[in-house]
Amino acid sequence: MSRAVTLIREGDCARITLFNPPVNALTQRLRSELRQAFNDAEKDSTVEWILLKAGGRCFSAGADMGELDRLHEAPSLPELTRAIENCEKPCVAWLHGAVLGGGLELAMACHYRLGPPELRLGLPQIALGLIPCAGGTQRLPRLVGLASALRLLLTGETIGAAEAKRLGLVDAVTPRLHVEAEQQAEAWKLAAQGVRRARERRIKVPVADAAGWLESQYRVLPDEARDNPACARLFEVMNSAVYQPFDEGLRREWMLHLECLGSSQFQQRAEARLAARRGGQRRGMSTPAS
Repeated sequence: MSRAVTLIREGDCARITLFNPPVNALTQRLRSELRQAFNDAEKDSTVEWILLKAGGRCFSAGADMGELDRLHEAPSLPELTRAIENCEKPCVAWLHGAVLGGGLELAMACHYRLGPPELRLGLPQIALGLIPCAGGTQRLPRLVGLASALRLLLTGETIGAAEAKRLGLVDAVTPRLHVEAEQQAEAWKLAAQGVRRARERRIKVPVADAAGWLESQYRVLPDEARDNPACARLFEVMNSAVYQPFDEGLRREWMLHLECLGSSQFQQRAEARLAARRGGQRRGMSTPAS
């Protein structure tokens, strides 16, 4: 079986590449290999910075729908993203194509993000009746502010590179570069600034009373939105992002994510998504993971 993650040293850079076709789903095998690659890069005294990228048509479309019962297996996605963010060497994510769900959570754990104008980024878990599980509710508001984060998480919409750059979700938008040396040169411009962790940023809030603002936003939601079991939990964990330490927010996010996983509404939505996926495969198509 070929590896899902490769590590190549180029000068002082450790280039780590995901390759798990068709959409680089974050399976347990990929997570394990990625954790090992980061361990090896951190221990290598000749490596000064890390470039995380992916082969294939996209960076990552998130978790594998067929492995949702294995999300807790070590290294879990929350464990992996914490390890990447805590890395003492600058880590830059070179993004392309779709960067969705857990794939975006993985990218947000890196210290910098860049990619071409064709990028599409989003956290669509709400459509399945889930909330993010790997820091999405905690890092996103630290990067883009509370109001923009709530909008993106509630709607599950995807945004392009230009808007992502304006919001602060990506640090640079570059021309589409196919030559790895050129990608590495662009990424180094960011890595040279040193380690910069999302967890250490302050959240920009629209008003001083963020709790009251969140409550008012929840009250005006249509009934069909509040019928989603993930909705109330999302507001709860966003409140934690503002008022609780980062690690407590992560713990609360994971617990509420597991509650969503156990809900009957999620089971129905997941079964419908898997049925659509199987139908697409029979027709020779592939359905991105969520």
